[in-house]
Amino acid sequence: MHNLGQTRSSRKQDHLFLTPDSFVRTTLPGMQACLAIVHASPAIGARFTQYTAEFEPCGELGPTNAQRFIFVLEGELQLEADAKESKIGARGYTYLPEGLAHRVSASNLCRAAVIEKPYCPLDSVDTPAAFISHEDAVASHPLDNDPDLQVKCLLPDTMSFDFAVNTMVYRPGASLPMVEMHVMEHGLLMLEGGGIYRLGESWYSTSAGDFIWMGPWCPQWFGAIGKVPAKYLIYKDWNRHPLIDEPR
Repeated sequence: MHNLGQTRSSRKQDHLFLTPDSFVRTTLPGMQACLAIVHASPAIGARFTQYTAEFEPCGELGPTNAQRFIFVLEGELQLEADAKESKIGARGYTYLPEGLAHRVSASNLCRAAVIEKPYCPLDSVDTPAAFISHEDAVASHPLDNDPDLQVKCLLPDTMSFDFAVNTMVYRPGASLPMVEMHVMEHGLLMLEGGGIYRLGESWYSTSAGDFIWMGPWCPQWFGAIGKVPAKYLIYKDWNRHPLIDEPR
Protein backbone atom coordinates (compact mmCIF):
# COMPACT_ATOMS: atom_id res chain seq x y z
CA MET A 1 0.00 0.00 0.00
CA HIS A 2 1.29 3.48 -0.88
CA ASN A 3 2.00 5.58 2.21
CA LEU A 4 1.09 8.84 0.43
CA GLY A 5 4.34 10.55 1.36
CA GLN A 6 4.20 9.70 5.06
CA THR A 7 7.20 8.29 6.98
CA ARG A 8 8.63 8.32 10.49
CA SER A 9 12.08 9.00 9.00
CA SER A 10 13.58 12.41 9.71
CA ARG A 11 16.86 14.24 9.17
CA LYS A 12 17.96 17.09 11.41
CA GLN A 13 21.26 18.95 11.70
CA ASP A 14 22.48 16.84 14.63
CA HIS A 15 20.76 13.49 13.98
CA LEU A 16 19.21 11.12 11.47
CA PHE A 17 16.25 8.83 12.16
CA LEU A 18 15.72 6.16 9.49
CA THR A 19 12.84 3.69 9.34
CA PRO A 20 12.59 0.61 7.08
CA ASP A 21 9.88 2.14 4.89
CA SER A 22 12.45 4.66 3.61
CA PHE A 23 15.43 2.31 3.16
CA VAL A 24 17.09 2.36 -0.26
CA ARG A 25 19.33 -0.52 -1.29
CA THR A 26 22.50 -0.21 -3.35
CA THR A 27 25.51 -2.28 -4.40
CA LEU A 28 28.90 -1.20 -3.05
CA PRO A 29 32.13 -1.85 -5.01
CA GLY A 30 33.12 -5.52 -4.94
CA MET A 31 29.80 -6.80 -3.63
CA GLN A 32 28.43 -9.90 -5.32
CA ALA A 33 24.82 -11.06 -4.83
CA CYS A 34 24.65 -8.63 -1.93
CA LEU A 35 22.95 -5.29 -1.31
CA ALA A 36 23.73 -2.55 1.21
CA ILE A 37 21.36 -0.25 3.08
CA VAL A 38 23.73 2.60 3.92
CA HIS A 39 22.60 4.17 7.19
CA ALA A 40 25.41 6.61 8.00
CA SER A 41 28.55 7.79 6.22
CA PRO A 42 30.84 10.83 5.92
CA ALA A 43 28.25 12.28 3.53
CA ILE A 44 26.17 13.21 6.60
CA GLY A 45 29.17 14.23 8.70
CA ALA A 46 29.85 10.88 10.38
CA ARG A 47 33.41 9.71 10.92
CA PHE A 48 32.38 6.13 10.18
CA THR A 49 30.18 4.22 7.76
CA GLN A 50 27.44 1.84 8.88
CA TYR A 51 25.24 -0.27 6.65
CA THR A 52 23.14 -3.39 6.69
CA ALA A 53 24.39 -6.00 4.22
CA GLU A 54 21.75 -8.32 2.75
CA PHE A 55 23.30 -11.45 1.27
CA GLU A 56 21.72 -13.67 -1.33
CA PRO A 57 22.96 -17.31 -1.53
CA CYS A 58 26.65 -17.16 -2.53
CA GLY A 59 26.69 -13.42 -1.72
CA GLU A 60 29.91 -11.64 -0.82
CA LEU A 61 31.04 -8.33 0.66
CA GLY A 62 33.49 -6.16 -1.22
CA PRO A 63 36.90 -5.08 0.14
CA THR A 64 37.55 -2.12 2.43
CA ASN A 65 40.62 -0.07 3.31
CA ALA A 66 39.22 0.61 6.78
CA GLN A 67 38.83 -1.50 9.89
CA ARG A 68 35.59 -3.46 9.84
CA PHE A 69 33.15 -4.76 12.47
CA ILE A 70 30.44 -7.23 11.41
CA PHE A 71 27.50 -8.36 13.58
CA VAL A 72 25.34 -11.12 12.10
CA LEU A 73 21.62 -10.32 12.39
CA GLU A 74 20.21 -13.39 10.61
CA GLY A 75 21.73 -16.46 8.95
CA GLU A 76 25.40 -17.37 8.85
CA LEU A 77 28.54 -15.86 7.34
CA GLN A 78 31.81 -17.43 6.28
CA LEU A 79 35.01 -15.51 7.02
CA GLU A 80 38.35 -16.22 5.37
CA ALA A 81 41.28 -14.38 6.98
CA ASP A 82 44.81 -15.22 8.13
CA ALA A 83 44.65 -18.49 6.15
CA LYS A 84 41.69 -19.64 8.28
CA GLU A 85 38.02 -20.23 7.49
CA SER A 86 35.40 -19.57 10.16
CA LYS A 87 31.61 -19.52 10.40
CA ILE A 88 29.74 -16.77 12.24
CA GLY A 89 26.09 -17.35 13.13
CA ALA A 90 23.34 -15.04 14.34
CA ARG A 91 24.52 -12.66 17.11
CA GLY A 92 28.09 -13.65 16.37
CA TYR A 93 30.51 -10.94 15.31
CA THR A 94 34.02 -10.25 14.10
CA TYR A 95 36.51 -7.40 14.25
CA LEU A 96 38.88 -7.05 11.28
CA PRO A 97 41.76 -4.54 11.54
CA GLU A 98 42.65 -2.07 8.85
CA GLY A 99 44.73 -3.60 6.06
CA LEU A 100 43.85 -7.23 6.79
CA ALA A 101 43.04 -9.16 3.62
CA HIS A 102 39.81 -11.10 4.14
CA ARG A 103 36.71 -12.46 2.41
CA VAL A 104 33.18 -12.42 3.83
CA SER A 105 30.53 -14.53 2.12
CA ALA A 106 27.24 -16.33 2.74
CA SER A 107 26.05 -19.71 1.48
CA ASN A 108 22.41 -18.82 2.10
CA LEU A 109 20.31 -15.76 2.88
CA CYS A 110 21.95 -13.63 5.57
CA ARG A 111 21.78 -10.14 7.06
CA ALA A 112 24.59 -8.39 8.91
CA ALA A 113 25.31 -4.98 10.42
CA VAL A 114 28.63 -3.65 9.10
CA ILE A 115 30.64 -0.78 10.59
CA GLU A 116 33.74 0.57 8.85
CA LYS A 117 36.05 3.29 10.15
CA PRO A 118 39.57 4.52 9.26
CA TYR A 119 41.87 3.58 12.13
CA CYS A 120 43.34 6.33 14.32
CA PRO A 121 46.69 5.02 15.66
CA LEU A 122 48.33 6.05 18.91
CA ASP A 123 52.07 6.16 19.56
CA SER A 124 53.33 3.17 21.57
CA VAL A 125 49.95 1.41 21.32
CA ASP A 126 49.67 -1.79 19.28
CA THR A 127 46.94 -2.01 16.68
CA PRO A 128 44.22 -4.53 17.58
CA ALA A 129 44.20 -8.03 16.11
CA ALA A 130 41.31 -9.71 14.33
CA PHE A 131 38.98 -11.86 16.39
CA ILE A 132 35.60 -13.61 16.31
CA SER A 133 33.17 -13.84 19.21
CA HIS A 134 29.50 -14.14 20.09
CA GLU A 135 27.21 -11.93 22.13
CA ASP A 136 26.50 -14.82 24.51
CA ALA A 137 30.20 -14.98 25.38
CA VAL A 138 30.18 -11.40 26.71
CA ALA A 139 29.28 -10.66 30.32
CA SER A 140 26.44 -8.20 30.89
CA HIS A 141 26.61 -5.34 33.39
CA PRO A 142 24.02 -2.80 34.58
CA LEU A 143 24.27 0.80 33.44
CA ASP A 144 24.59 3.13 36.43
CA ASN A 145 23.65 0.23 38.75
CA ASP A 146 20.21 -0.13 37.17
CA PRO A 147 19.52 -3.88 36.82
CA ASP A 148 16.76 -3.13 34.29
CA LEU A 149 19.26 -1.67 31.83
CA GLN A 150 21.98 -4.13 30.80
CA VAL A 151 25.04 -3.47 28.63
CA LYS A 152 27.38 -5.85 26.80
CA CYS A 153 30.65 -4.41 25.48
CA LEU A 154 31.48 -6.39 22.35
CA LEU A 155 34.98 -4.98 21.85
CA PRO A 156 37.72 -5.01 24.50
CA ASP A 157 38.01 -1.70 26.34
CA THR A 158 41.69 -1.17 25.60
CA MET A 159 43.45 1.81 24.02
CA SER A 160 44.13 -0.29 20.92
CA PHE A 161 40.51 0.13 19.84
CA ASP A 162 39.39 3.57 18.70
CA PHE A 163 35.69 2.73 18.77
CA ALA A 164 33.27 0.68 20.84
CA VAL A 165 30.23 -1.41 19.92
CA ASN A 166 27.74 -2.43 22.61
CA THR A 167 24.37 -4.08 22.87
CA MET A 168 21.96 -2.54 25.37
CA VAL A 169 18.80 -4.18 26.71
CA TYR A 170 16.04 -2.26 28.51
CA ARG A 171 13.32 -4.05 30.42
CA PRO A 172 9.83 -2.59 29.79
CA GLY A 173 9.67 0.80 31.51
CA ALA A 174 13.44 1.19 31.87
CA SER A 175 15.12 4.35 30.58
CA LEU A 176 18.37 6.25 30.49
CA PRO A 177 18.79 8.10 33.79
CA MET A 178 19.58 11.43 32.10
CA VAL A 179 19.53 13.29 28.81
CA GLU A 180 23.04 12.69 27.50
CA MET A 181 25.09 15.30 25.61
CA HIS A 182 28.70 14.44 24.75
CA VAL A 183 31.51 14.59 22.20
CA MET A 184 30.98 11.03 20.92
CA GLU A 185 28.80 10.24 17.93
CA HIS A 186 26.61 7.14 17.68
CA GLY A 187 25.23 4.73 15.14
CA LEU A 188 22.29 2.78 16.60
CA LEU A 189 20.39 -0.14 15.09
CA MET A 190 17.22 -1.17 16.92
CA LEU A 191 17.19 -4.97 17.22
CA GLU A 192 14.15 -5.82 19.34
CA GLY A 193 11.20 -4.15 21.05
CA GLY A 194 10.72 -0.40 20.99
CA GLY A 195 10.25 2.80 22.88
CA ILE A 196 10.63 6.56 22.71
CA TYR A 197 13.84 8.31 21.66
CA ARG A 198 14.57 11.97 22.23
CA LEU A 199 17.04 13.33 19.66
CA GLY A 200 17.78 17.04 19.82
CA GLU A 201 14.41 18.73 20.30
CA SER A 202 12.50 15.92 18.55
CA TRP A 203 10.78 12.81 19.95
CA TYR A 204 10.46 9.57 17.97
CA SER A 205 8.63 6.29 18.49
CA THR A 206 11.16 3.62 17.59
CA SER A 207 10.90 -0.10 16.90
CA ALA A 208 12.98 -3.01 15.62
CA GLY A 209 14.64 -2.22 12.30
CA ASP A 210 14.99 1.54 12.85
CA PHE A 211 18.41 3.21 12.62
CA ILE A 212 19.64 6.37 14.34
CA TRP A 213 22.76 8.48 13.76
CA MET A 214 23.54 10.93 16.57
CA GLY A 215 26.12 13.63 15.98
CA PRO A 216 28.40 14.99 18.73
CA TRP A 217 26.50 16.83 21.47
CA CYS A 218 23.10 15.80 20.16
CA PRO A 219 20.76 15.65 23.21
CA GLN A 220 19.68 12.02 23.50
CA TRP A 221 17.44 9.95 25.77
CA PHE A 222 15.62 6.62 25.43
CA GLY A 223 12.85 4.90 27.33
CA ALA A 224 11.52 1.39 26.62
CA ILE A 225 7.78 1.01 26.04
CA GLY A 226 5.83 -2.21 25.48
CA LYS A 227 5.56 -5.69 26.91
CA VAL A 228 8.95 -7.00 25.72
CA PRO A 229 12.49 -5.70 26.34
CA ALA A 230 13.97 -3.17 23.95
CA LYS A 231 17.42 -3.93 22.54
CA TYR A 232 19.80 -2.10 20.27
CA LEU A 233 23.31 -2.32 18.82
CA ILE A 234 25.22 0.94 19.30
CA TYR A 235 28.53 2.30 17.97
CA LYS A 236 30.56 5.15 19.45
CA ASP A 237 34.03 6.59 18.86
CA TRP A 238 36.19 5.87 21.89
CA ASN A 239 39.64 6.01 23.52
CA ARG A 240 40.97 8.98 21.53
CA HIS A 241 41.59 12.60 22.55
CA PRO A 242 39.19 15.09 20.90
CA LEU A 243 42.18 17.06 19.57
CA ILE A 244 43.33 14.13 17.45
CA ASP A 245 42.55 14.78 13.81
CA GLU A 246 40.97 11.49 12.88
CA PRO A 247 40.86 10.51 9.20
CA ARG A 248 37.64 11.45 7.41
